[in-house]
Amino acid sequence: MSADLFALCFDAKDPVGLAHFWSGVLGWTPTADRDGSVALVPGDDTGFRLRFVPSQETKVGPNRIHLDLTSASLDDQRERVARALALGARHIDIGQRPEEGQVVLADPEGNELCVIEPDNGFLAGCGLVGAINCDGSQEVGHFWSVALGWPLVWDQDQETAIQSPRGGTKITWGGPPVAPRTGKGRLHFDLVARAGGGLQTEVERLVSVGATPVDVGQGAVDGVVLADPDGNEFCVLTSR
Repeated sequence: MSADLFALCFDAKDPVGLAHFWSGVLGWTPTADRDGSVALVPGDDTGFRLRFVPSQETKVGPNRIHLDLTSASLDDQRERVARALALGARHIDIGQRPEEGQVVLADPEGNELCVIEPDNGFLAGCGLVGAINCDGSQEVGHFWSVALGWPLVWDQDQETAIQSPRGGTKITWGGPPVAPRTGKGRLHFDLVARAGGGLQTEVERLVSVGATPVDVGQGAVDGVVLADPDGNEFCVLTSR
């Protein structure tokens, strides 16, 4: 038994506004979600949605998770960047070198994203959302491989990456040094147990392979909040 990645969730001061930005960048359809959240449903076979959850927490330091968007040509890369800037993004400097081909931006609430150069072979065939790029250890990459049932497609020099057996978006971890935590993560994964299992059974399985229960002041929710071996929170939900 393993869980499915249902959504990548963003804490947002303005969920509607942030969903509008990402809908314009990705071309995904927005829909109202529970508890005042807004979700974007992919228009391709990405396999997971984006959710924007109301939060008044202020962003402190770089996120441990960001999206890498692919491009088909240099013109396509320029157009994607121009579209994001027109929707409210801005250029940022995170220490990228001039010779690197990606363009680094921040969305209207400061969440980092990259528009990757067109000749990036690692993300070839991954779709528009080429990778969920995470700051994390080799151990946490191995944990998520087991948690989702996605095989490792890269495991060298303490860097790891996994990908669904169906292909599509990769999830990557850059290895040490891992940036220190600066409070609750602003981005997290929502998982759902696959058919045939139950919430408690899935939670017990995840704990057995390295997750820990955590309390982030979530109150009554329709699931369980856990943390992976690097301390990143994620939710296991009772249903979609």
